[in-house]
Parts: sequence; structure tokens; C-alpha cells
Amino acid sequence: MNPSSSQLPISFSIDKLQKDLAICENDLWTPHFNTGRYEGNWTSVSLRSHSGLINDITSFPDMEYKNTNLLDRCHYFKEIMDGFECEKEAVRLLRLGPQSEIKEHVDNDTSYEDGFFRIHIPVITNDEVFFYVDKKRVPMKMGECWYANFQLPHSVENKSKEPRIHLTIDCIRNDWSDSVFAAMGFNITASPHENQYSDEVKQEIIAELRRNPSEATDKIIADLLAK
Repeated sequence: MNPSSSQLPISFSIDKLQKDLAICENDLWTPHFNTGRYEGNWTSVSLRSHSGLINDITSFPDMEYKNTNLLDRCHYFKEIMDGFECEKEAVRLLRLGPQSEIKEHVDNDTSYEDGFFRIHIPVITNDEVFFYVDKKRVPMKMGECWYANFQLPHSVENKSKEPRIHLTIDCIRNDWSDSVFAAMGFNITASPHENQYSDEVKQEIIAELRRNPSEATDKIIADLLAK
């Protein structure tokens, strides 16, 4: 069973991250589209999106993505993104406002075993931000680089008086990433959903999947119930 979250063995300059963030503060921050999943203020700006527009903050699999003109001005963010030697999908800054909360939910097909991995790099955060994945707190610090299995239930609560801002990079698994994750102790031969979930977590995932019925989610539910 692979861990629900892992810190990658790389880190980034907090000063450079925040200098690029200052460039983005002049651009439009768009409220997150999943309005039922949060309370307070959760906004985003895109550095790479499906349409190439800054205010297109959607993230869906199997779509083509292109850099936005904002990324051209954020040289350090681009340097970080290019350092991941794999195909990238959405690249965004996600801001959770003070006294705001992202409710527990699951994101379909977002585990490394599914061929996808989302990287979180905290640009601004503090000890009063509580980020949980699979009921376990993930202690992300500014400048660190983290992977989490967002197929598992996860939530965030910002109890502080300042925003929490992360740079997130959606990546497609390849041989390069396999070598990185294998060095971190991952079983890169594990199948999606294989021995990953307790009965409680499995039922939470199924309930979330049933909120958005489709042929794909029906298949995932059937696979989960068969195990």
C-alpha cells in the first residue's frame, strides 16, 4: 500500500516563489467552481489551462493544456514546472482565504496508481492551516514539494488570519516520474484501488462517485465493490 502523501526530496526558494506570486496578485483570481465543497474564500489563477486563459481554472483529465500569458511573466514558476520531466496538465495557484475551509471530498482518478499525480508547493502557509488526506494531517511547509493521493478523502481548513496559497502542478506519470517515486519507496507496480482503502473510506469514495454518475464512475464503483 502506497502512502497517502509524500514529500518529494526537493525544495524551492521561498523568496523566489513569493516574488512570482506578487506578479500574479495583479491578475484576476477566480472563485473555485466546486462551490458546494467549500466555505469562505477559495480562488485560483491559472498558469497553464485548457483554453490558455488565466481565469480558466478547471482541471479535467484527457484534455490538451497550454501555458497562459501569466506564466511567461513568472520565470521561477516556469522553471519549477519545466523541472518535472513529464507531461503537464493544469498548473494553478490555489488560494484559500483566512477562516475558510475546503470540505472533505475525493477527486476521481487522481492517484499515482491512476497514472496522474498532483504536486503541491506551498508559497504562503502557516501552522494554523490544517491539510488532511485520508484522515492524516499533511504538514506542508513553504518551499516544500508534496504529492498526495487525492483519490482519498481530503480536506483543508485555514484557521489563520492570512491566505494559504499553493502552486499546484498536475502531471502525467511516465518513466521519469516512476524513477522518482520508486526512489521514495513507492510500489510503482500497484494497480488503482488495489488494497488502498478501509471499508469506511471505500464507502465515502463510492458516495462521492455517485454524485456524478457516468460510465467511468460506474466502473470504478463496481471495481471497488468487487474488492
